[in-house]
Amino acid sequence: MGKKILIIDDSALMRRVISDIIKSHNEYEVADTARDGLEAFEKITANPGRFDAIIMDINMPKMSGLEVLESLQKYHVKHTTIVVSTVATEGAKETIRALELGAFDFVTKPTSYAEVSGADFKKWLLETLAVAVGVDDIKPESGMQQVKAMPKPEKQPVLRTSSFKFEPVRRVLCEPVAGHGGKLVALACSTGGPKSLQSVIPLLPSNLNAPVVLVQHMPRGFTLSLAQRMDELSQIKVSEAVDGEILEKGHVYIAPGGRHMEIVRTQGNTHQIRLNDNPPIDALRPCANVMYNSLTDSSYGEITCVVLTGMGADGTKGIANLASKKKVHVIAQDKDTCVVYGMPKAIAEAGLVDEVKPLEEIANTIIRSVGVS
Repeated sequence: MGKKILIIDDSALMRRVISDIIKSHNEYEVADTARDGLEAFEKITANPGRFDAIIMDINMPKMSGLEVLESLQKYHVKHTTIVVSTVATEGAKETIRALELGAFDFVTKPTSYAEVSGADFKKWLLETLAVAVGVDDIKPESGMQQVKAMPKPEKQPVLRTSSFKFEPVRRVLCEPVAGHGGKLVALACSTGGPKSLQSVIPLLPSNLNAPVVLVQHMPRGFTLSLAQRMDELSQIKVSEAVDGEILEKGHVYIAPGGRHMEIVRTQGNTHQIRLNDNPPIDALRPCANVMYNSLTDSSYGEITCVVLTGMGADGTKGIANLASKKKVHVIAQDKDTCVVYGMPKAIAEAGLVDEVKPLEEIANTIIRSVGVS
């Protein structure tokens, strides 16, 4: 039998479309459906272990998706939930809140019938579901593209291993070049990032002795809501990055969804954010490798690279390149506290990590690395 999926949506069309996508693969089965949040909550709590994953709309009658998640949290009911969200401003805010309440991830709700039946929505939903339930090598039965989930490693990698796929990296261990200075924090995360960031960014002080540049893999329209929510929770200033603005200490700049972010040195050793719409790299835009690569020409004397939960290996090549040219200190989140142990695993296996820390220790580790002003 396949993984049992519960589909919750007040739209009969969406229930049918998602059901057809699920049924097209023998690794899954549609165990049940629900037309509203109340019906869903009753089905989930009647037998908490019945469903391997839940695919749920946010805006529904009787009980919204957020109310379902709040109730499940209140009654300590374990669940793996993927929310289907609109890109409207209010929908983006609700999505961020859903991730705070324990949703595993989200997919963008199609706005037309053509998008509903299109390959992009199917691919995104299946990839997200595969990672959520730990299904590897999904074999399509209806001509669809193969999807691979990130395999779950058995052991925590040892620091500075020799299993890196790329050319050996020579770390810069000397002091910064005379006349150069300043510190920067460059952080990357993906799946599980929005919730994990709440255990990091709000704990950073407003007088942190460095700017923080951050790539979180999200589509266009969602990073502004993420930045606004982080700013509400934090002492340090948090905003979505704007093209041309100058980096300042005690400020977190989140790369906008759908755009690459680079850090460019300007006159007087100040640094400016440059955004571009260049093609995605490894299907990612923003891409953390782009951000890290841009820092090789900066005048920062010390760069603290932080890699949190996420699928894939984005950031590894960029940090490897950066470490061969600049003095870096690399912090990776540990396996046990990651939602998906992919990006931190890749950077650790590359032999580039200086410290592996559980999520609750990441903020203090950053503070120790760059200090306060």
